[in-house]
Amino acid sequence: MAIEDRSRAELGAFLRARRESLSRSDAGLPTIGRARTSGLRREEVSYLSGVSVTWYTWLEQGRDIHPSRQVLDALARTLRLTVTEHAYALSLAGYSPAVTSATPPVAIAPPQVQRLMDALAGSPSYTVTADWRIAGWNAAYAALYPGVATARGEDRNLLWLVFTDPYVRELLPDWELTSRRFVAEFRADAGPRLGDPAYLDLVARLEQASPEFRAAWAAHDIEGFASRERLFRHPTAGLLTLEHHQLSPSDHPDLHIVIYTPVPGTDAAERLSQLLTLQSPERTARVEEPPA
Repeated sequence: MAIEDRSRAELGAFLRARRESLSRSDAGLPTIGRARTSGLRREEVSYLSGVSVTWYTWLEQGRDIHPSRQVLDALARTLRLTVTEHAYALSLAGYSPAVTSATPPVAIAPPQVQRLMDALAGSPSYTVTADWRIAGWNAAYAALYPGVATARGEDRNLLWLVFTDPYVRELLPDWELTSRRFVAEFRADAGPRLGDPAYLDLVARLEQASPEFRAAWAAHDIEGFASRERLFRHPTAGLLTLEHHQLSPSDHPDLHIVIYTPVPGTDAAERLSQLLTLQSPERTARVEEPPA
């Protein structure tokens, strides 16, 4: 299937999932008699958006039609899409600019990015590529998650590790909530690139390996990244309350540096410091070559 076909199919599936999850009251429609209270009919969405039922049905079916930005804006209002969800729908229809970079994509964090992470000695930090492969990390992150240094190249992907590594599941007390949010953020990041071979392979492997991923992926949830507090339950350091941040180098916009900083007023900084004194050198090994 061509990438354009996959984008249309993804847009149709996304709109259908949002339509079926929207309540009639949210759409401003009354509940009459024994009518269902959740999920809109295609006829209702088409009426509220000012498009024909046939045309909207074709859109959900992923047919070769080309909705205008105005139509997608109308559908976004009807379906009560968030800003991130709206942007995602536009990107699938080809209205968002393609992801471009002045420099070619990299598989390993550039030296300057690695030095930045190393300078954040008390803050666990790692770098991911556009498809969420982990391209580098500092000693504090290796202390928090030792498996990052021992994972096979093809498995050193954040989404894969979250759903397949039992250590990560134990590390995250709110794993059920956090794992689903990661899926929503990954989908928002990927957008129309979901048709690329690397993305197709990763999703297929995860669907086969994890029923929880299959359920989260089928929900078609979309969320943008937001700095927030995260809770970790480390087997040695105990409970750590950290703030979760993300930034991208201007010369490598395809990379995201994720940084966890100790929350003021907690003992997270002290616990991380103690943990680092126990860190063995082999657990801080860097990526030596691109993942397979």
